[in-house]
Amino acid sequence: MSFPAEVSTGYDFSIGDNQRMVAQMVKDFAEKNIRPHVMEWDEAQHFPVELFKQLGELGLMGVLVPEEYGGSGFGYFEYVTTIVEIAKVCGSIGLSVAAHNSLCTGHILNFANEEQKHRWLPKLATAEWIGAWGLTEANTGSDALNMRTTAVLDGDHYVVNGSKNWITHGKSSNIAIVMVRTGEKGDSHGISALVIEKGTPGFTHGKKENKLGMRASETTELIFDNCRVPKANLLGAEGEGFKQAMKVLDGGRISIAALSLGIAKGAFEAAVKYAKERHQFGQPIANFQGISFKIADMATEIEAAELLIMQAADMKNRGLNMTKQAAMAKYYASEVAVRTANDAVQIFGGYGYTKDFPVEKFYRDAKLCTIGEGTSEIQKIVIGREVLR
Repeated sequence: MSFPAEVSTGYDFSIGDNQRMVAQMVKDFAEKNIRPHVMEWDEAQHFPVELFKQLGELGLMGVLVPEEYGGSGFGYFEYVTTIVEIAKVCGSIGLSVAAHNSLCTGHILNFANEEQKHRWLPKLATAEWIGAWGLTEANTGSDALNMRTTAVLDGDHYVVNGSKNWITHGKSSNIAIVMVRTGEKGDSHGISALVIEKGTPGFTHGKKENKLGMRASETTELIFDNCRVPKANLLGAEGEGFKQAMKVLDGGRISIAALSLGIAKGAFEAAVKYAKERHQFGQPIANFQGISFKIADMATEIEAAELLIMQAADMKNRGLNMTKQAAMAKYYASEVAVRTANDAVQIFGGYGYTKDFPVEKFYRDAKLCTIGEGTSEIQKIVIGREVLR
């Protein structure tokens, strides 16, 4: 969407050729390789690693990574398009693509030195390696500054002890970026970011979570028991990890907003199709005001969410501070996803409550979007702080 010149905001959300190409490619891939397996993977909580290898071959696991490191070299518009199109079919796969791209790969892309980038990004961008990112702990969710996982320097290695939980790809990942405490509790300069490769002695995964939704996206604990990590695996300087993580989460919030938008669009499209096909009292239920008003609300909120996301993506592309915009996009889009999925189930009636129709899964998947990468309540704290600054 472009705004008239006389009320120009500086934003131009016109859909470019790259976006169209990416949208069609992802849509075709999802219909062929994801949709036939959605419920099978969901029921079994199966994380389809080979699917992500295929996505890597298409350049979709390194969307934002420059070509010199083996990535696609696209910007945030193409990235948002990728996540949306996948999430319209399966939120779980969309979540894993988002976590790999924006958290693990994005952290290295933005804060690693050149040697580190050349060492890890080509493997991540092609999905030769699957990436994980660890901040949350059992007792410190939103309160990250009081994390208990520690890293003590011993010669040219850090000795890491502790655990992380709610980690996407915690079991299947080949590499994890882990926030560790190298200073005092509560000190924002007391946290550092370490890259830890699979197979490092003392680095294991714990239990796999049995989740309400997003069940094909693997979620486990990470456990560190006297895990020795080379000092060369430190990203940036010691003590910069928290600041880095907050910047990574700004971009990650655009990811979760896009994931929310895709889920909302998937539920909406299914509901509209059903409302046109389902007949009661001699006519399609879409003709009834009670249904058409729900659809009107859904459509309006989806478009508003999309505009917020594109605004944040545009600012990210231009290197502008978009903390407020990313938080607004994530907060609003995630709540829209929940409302849209809820209304979609209502439109389907009893059928919407069964696993034979897609809206049941959208309903379960949507809720995570209001929790992951900063709850809706945390987003409101961020937005309020930015507005009142």
